[in-house]
Amino acid sequence: MRHRNTGRRTALTICTIVDTAAGLLVLWILLFLLDANQANVFVKFVQGTADWLAWWSQDIFTMDTEGLRAILNYGLPAVMYLLIGHGIAARLNRT
Repeated sequence: MRHRNTGRRTALTICTIVDTAAGLLVLWILLFLLDANQANVFVKFVQGTADWLAWWSQDIFTMDTEGLRAILNYGLPAVMYLLIGHGIAARLNRT
């Protein structure tokens, strides 16, 4: 029983982390598409965090449309984090 509770807590922690990461990536996409003030401290924080989270996917897609490029280059890691993180959490919940 104790092992099951530890697995569930770990799964919840993983889900919380990946949901937060994906949320920040989606927030950056929205701020970019809505042309948020790049000089704003909050916007800079979100952009810096999104860049850090999506370092591995930067410039995978290089189309001319800036908005579409941002959606794909930041949306891909958001989806990957959600799929992998929730997959691991589901596996932990089964044990």
